[in-house]
Amino acid sequence: MHFREQLLLLISTPLYIFIIGLEIVLSNLRKQETYTVKDTFQNVYMMLLNGGIDLIFRAVYVGVLVWCYTHRIVEIHQVVAYWLILVLFEDFMYYWLHRMDHTLRFLWAVHVTHHSSQKYNFTTGFRSSVFEPLYRFIFFLPLAFCGFKPLDIVFIYSATQIWGIMVHTEKVGKLGLLEYILVTPSHHKVHHASNPKYLDKNMGMLLIFWDKLFGTFQQELSVEEYQPIRFGLTSPLEKQSPLYLVFHEWVSIWKDATQKDISLKARMGYLFGAPGWSHDGSRHTSEDMRKEEDRLQSKK
Repeated sequence: MHFREQLLLLISTPLYIFIIGLEIVLSNLRKQETYTVKDTFQNVYMMLLNGGIDLIFRAVYVGVLVWCYTHRIVEIHQVVAYWLILVLFEDFMYYWLHRMDHTLRFLWAVHVTHHSSQKYNFTTGFRSSVFEPLYRFIFFLPLAFCGFKPLDIVFIYSATQIWGIMVHTEKVGKLGLLEYILVTPSHHKVHHASNPKYLDKNMGMLLIFWDKLFGTFQQELSVEEYQPIRFGLTSPLEKQSPLYLVFHEWVSIWKDATQKDISLKARMGYLFGAPGWSHDGSRHTSEDMRKEEDRLQSKK
């Protein structure tokens, strides 16, 4: 681990402990069931799996980034511009990584673990997409080609991830002017909701304007405007065993893609199509659910 990442860890760990402890105290005082022991254990379990895979695979993805950097086509010599552009460019590429995680079912099979809890608290931010380190770096290769050093890319990702973890809370309301600039707890509550209007919205890590620019933004609505937020998946998990939590969607993909008497196109659709897609229309994507909800609302 590079010195700067060690420093981030040294700073962020006490911060995480403090805000998690504060959230637990506030939840108990307000008699809210924000935490359970089982759910928190699952979050830590998936964080450790993700961290272990990242550690083992790091030499590979840093090596690939180094190769791209040695073949860079651009160089930025002005220090302030270098870091500002790196933050913007990396956040932009993360937006597309996250959006693809929600768009392609074989990537959703990895990312679904992060959304599988029906609880929503600071430890949910540690409920990682376990196998994401195996492909996440691909989205950051353009940064290395554009002259950003591999260790700087890794550092900025780690730094912005701290904010990405801290927005996982219900205890913070809307943040005024920051709602127009940053991904806030209110924005990210929407992202974790399973209500049709909120599905696949607010994909950014640090800055919210990518969502506004590319049509995936949805503000949190009041209970008077819309239904209360429901966290978790549209269909709750059948089991909560450690292996099932990580591999359940892969098992479902296998069952779908190996059905008898379906075309090769349909089999590919179960792998590369949107989550919820089915060859016979028996299931629904997030867009289908939104259209159905709008249709029912228009009848009222």
